[in-house]
Amino acid sequence: MASAATIPPSFNYRGIVLDIEGATSPISFVTDVLFPYARNNVRKHLTWTYDSEETKDDIKLLCEQVEDDLKRGVSGAVPIPPDDAGKEEVIDSLVANVEAMIKADRKITSLKQLQGHIWRTRFQNKELQGVVYDDVPEALRRWHANGIKVYIYSSGSREAQRLIFGNTTYGDLRKYLCGFFDTTVGNKREARSYFEIAQSVGVDEPSQILFITDVVQEAIAAKSAGLQVLISVRPGNAPLPENHGFETVNSFAEILN
Repeated sequence: MASAATIPPSFNYRGIVLDIEGATSPISFVTDVLFPYARNNVRKHLTWTYDSEETKDDIKLLCEQVEDDLKRGVSGAVPIPPDDAGKEEVIDSLVANVEAMIKADRKITSLKQLQGHIWRTRFQNKELQGVVYDDVPEALRRWHANGIKVYIYSSGSREAQRLIFGNTTYGDLRKYLCGFFDTTVGNKREARSYFEIAQSVGVDEPSQILFITDVVQEAIAAKSAGLQVLISVRPGNAPLPENHGFETVNSFAEILN
């Protein structure tokens, strides 16, 4: 594993883009806390907010996704009846689709947007706090003090990202972050997404950005777009394939800057 002493001096960057799961936060926080809460409360949320403009937009996105899923024969997709079929029937079908999407851990905007809206109430009521690794707050403070701009890129919605970092056990960490990217910028395993991010954050070259993730496929995509890459090795992360070719870190404290 790489250490602070062995990270190549070529890692000179003006911006850092961080993944959440397995990089800033334990995967278990998402899989064992956030996902079950969204799954268990989707019906209640849709029922209580059904006529709000926000939920109407959520439902519209879900319907578009389900229509595409049905065309492609995606497992778990069930037709959503028209509005005139009745609220309960529509909600029943939406819940069935959302539960299947969560079970399959799908990284799609319609699901992530709805999940963020479901989680918001629990965060606002202080019933839930974002969990980050102990080394993350200090690293964010250090990078911020050194003039390095830090961004988040996660499959979770931007709202969910802001909720997590705005309500951590270390307080509100958003003051150290310059922006949030989600799947609306593109799939995390496609090089084009990282090129779009590089265009958005105002660097002269993609190589001035350091991307930290725990997923090799994301690392490959980011490297293909010209970004520098480190792979985060944390307890509970999936094992890395042999000879993956990337430098690794066990803690952000190992990144000297």
